[in-house]
Amino acid sequence: MSRVVLESLGCKLNQAEMETLAERLAERGHELAGSIADADVYVLNTCSVTHVADRKSRQALRAARRARPGVRVVAAGCYASRAPEELGQLGVVDAIVAGSEGDRLMQAIEAAPCPQPDGAPCPQPDGGAMHGPEGGAMHGPEGGGRVRTACPDAGARRGRTRSLVKIQEGCTDLCSFCVVPHTRGPGRSRPSDDVVAEVRDRAARGYREVVLTGTKLGDYRGHGDGRSGLPGLVRRILDLTPVERLRLSSVQPADLVPDFLSLWQSDRLCPHLHLPLQSGSDSILVRMHRPYSRAGYRRAVERAREAIPDLSVTTDVLVGFPGETEAEFEEGRRFCDGMGFAGIHVFSYSRRPGTAAAAMPAQVPYETKRRRSDAMAALARESGARFRAGFLGRTLPVLWEEAAADGLWTGYTANYLRVYARGRGDIGGRILAVRITEEYSDGVGGEIMNGGHHG
Repeated sequence: MSRVVLESLGCKLNQAEMETLAERLAERGHELAGSIADADVYVLNTCSVTHVADRKSRQALRAARRARPGVRVVAAGCYASRAPEELGQLGVVDAIVAGSEGDRLMQAIEAAPCPQPDGAPCPQPDGGAMHGPEGGAMHGPEGGGRVRTACPDAGARRGRTRSLVKIQEGCTDLCSFCVVPHTRGPGRSRPSDDVVAEVRDRAARGYREVVLTGTKLGDYRGHGDGRSGLPGLVRRILDLTPVERLRLSSVQPADLVPDFLSLWQSDRLCPHLHLPLQSGSDSILVRMHRPYSRAGYRRAVERAREAIPDLSVTTDVLVGFPGETEAEFEEGRRFCDGMGFAGIHVFSYSRRPGTAAAAMPAQVPYETKRRRSDAMAALARESGARFRAGFLGRTLPVLWEEAAADGLWTGYTANYLRVYARGRGDIGGRILAVRITEEYSDGVGGEIMNGGHHG
């Protein structure tokens, strides 16, 4: 039996897959190590949504080898699907597995150790990468920060109160900038009975919030059990499980139809929608092959805000798309300024091999992309601050997650405001009423109310 460190880069889908892998490892008698210094195996679920994500993946793999030369290093996920030969040339990886689930990944983890005296990676029995049926990434951040997966039952013990459940993966939209269809393949959905059972299990383990993740949640189809569609799945989870908070990782404008929005009549469904925009310029949306216009996106957000009180809307915006002019950038920036986003994840366009945009003319220079990214990031900070200011003086329930610096605790409201406050004792995993009193750079500060709701 091995001691294993699991880390992931990028999207919540990657994190959800590592949570599932952690459970499977525990069932087979393996132990999740607290640090690489104590590990026999290091697994990185890589991201390849941009060149920055590629670089972070390479850096993490090299760092693992330097930190513990004898550890077995396994690369999985998106980068491993897109460019296994590239990863193999690093000279630090023992096994490369396309995707992040399945028997091939377990085989790579459980392979007999073969420590090399010079710290070199173990030779692979087939002389190359291991390829499985699963792909790698999804729309999302540029690799994000590295997230280490805790032991499966750590939710209550460590105050980690949010769990991620994958319901779907794959996409066939072929947005011109996106590598996901090449790494994840076509859409596949889990049977709704399996998803409901997993959510029920997470609630039984003490998790107070479950996040449904996928490449494109709106494409969910609960095949094989006579039920289909994301609205139907959400209804079943609300009806058949006791989970106190249910959150959706990301949806599309076309998903926000009345039948779907009516589900937010339940206060257990979190009033937070991550709705990727990518650009606020119609001409760029056409070149991106996005299936909506600025006006359509705005109407979808207006419908959602009418239906869901205190709704926060967060988004992704890509700057520096091929051919983007100053006028198109400013058009997009003004659109974002008027949308009242609670958060904007800004990332620069990155040429991805095999995508239509990679072959487009008029690629935007790096310095121009950096300047536009900085300008959009400044707008993102202003927009977030304006949204948070609207909650000053309000009292909201907060799910406390972990102790922060200087005796502060940090947690989240249902609409995903990050809250800081001082708590007495260990309040991790509890839901307490908090009066919002001040703004922080990345959230708000508050006072825990005596006699507030305790959970």
